[in-house]
Amino acid sequence: MIISIGVGFGMQREIKEKISSFESHIIIQSFNNTINENSVNPISPNLKFIDYLNSIPEVKNIERTISKFGIVRTTQDFDGLYFKGLEKNYDFSRIKKYIVEGKIPLFSDDFSNDVLISKTLADKLNLKVDGSFQMLFSNYDNPNPYVIKLIVVGIYDSGFEELDSKFIFGDIKQIRRISKWDDDEISSLEIFIHDMKYLQSTSENIYLNSPPDYDVITIKQKYFSVYEWIGLFDKNIYAIIFIMILVASVNIISVLLVLILERTNMIGILKAFGLSNKSLQKFFIYTASYLILIGILIGNVIGLLILTIQNKYKIITLDPKIYYVDSVPVFIEFSHIFILNIIVFMLCVISIFFPSLLVSKVSPKDSIKFN
Repeated sequence: MIISIGVGFGMQREIKEKISSFESHIIIQSFNNTINENSVNPISPNLKFIDYLNSIPEVKNIERTISKFGIVRTTQDFDGLYFKGLEKNYDFSRIKKYIVEGKIPLFSDDFSNDVLISKTLADKLNLKVDGSFQMLFSNYDNPNPYVIKLIVVGIYDSGFEELDSKFIFGDIKQIRRISKWDDDEISSLEIFIHDMKYLQSTSENIYLNSPPDYDVITIKQKYFSVYEWIGLFDKNIYAIIFIMILVASVNIISVLLVLILERTNMIGILKAFGLSNKSLQKFFIYTASYLILIGILIGNVIGLLILTIQNKYKIITLDPKIYYVDSVPVFIEFSHIFILNIIVFMLCVISIFFPSLLVSKVSPKDSIKFN
């Protein structure tokens, strides 16, 4: 049960953290844009609206971005993905831990050709740090595409195939120039919040107070299938805990019945000396409870030891194309462990209450005569 909780919550936490490192919790964009990254219609949020967003207690950070689909081309190969344009004060702290080579791009007031790409793209197109490539963007006014030369300054690897094959990060001024947008025009406002449990209420609040031509999309809506999939872990955890508690209860009931049957003669003698059924019942309940506590203690030690080893050494690996992580993630929350221990102990003790009533059925005359 401890392992199922540690792995289940660890998987959920790791995947959510990876998504929210590259995608914001709430996205504000034009109603005329689709839910994908290729924004055609810009928005121009005014300072009053930005101040309102910053005044919301749950809002942690706000980023202004522009995303545009393009073709990455080298002399040997090509690939299609989104160029995500970022401002010079963009908070890279969420992505920094996934950088495996190079550094994060630094943008100034001038145009910057520096970009951060994924290891997936680097391996596919044989790109290295300080290497260069061309990126082509559609030109609605001309049959010839826009072509810009970009330089790789960093490579990241999140292990999340869907994200790693989707983005490169560069200067927002590049996309603004290509799209011929003004300096105050962006494709989306990306909002990061402190706690995911306030996601729905915060997004609804923002939606109700946004201009009529703005749309508000949550990360759960954008990655609906992923969040539905990781939501199944809750059901799996509950199912495993229910089955294991049932098995544990059956086992402890069996142990109690054996204890009572082995001590039938003792029960008869104690009753003959005047010991009440209630006192005998308490004795067997206390004995069984002691065995339950010993079992819980051993289970905690083994379970936490396995989780600690996996968390440190990543012994059990996974296919990131299927599970979005390259190893089994672990998250140990001691409040969860404590609550689980209390629930297991209480349910097991309750389950042995009725079998302990068998001591009242033992007759002193029959048990002593049998002896």
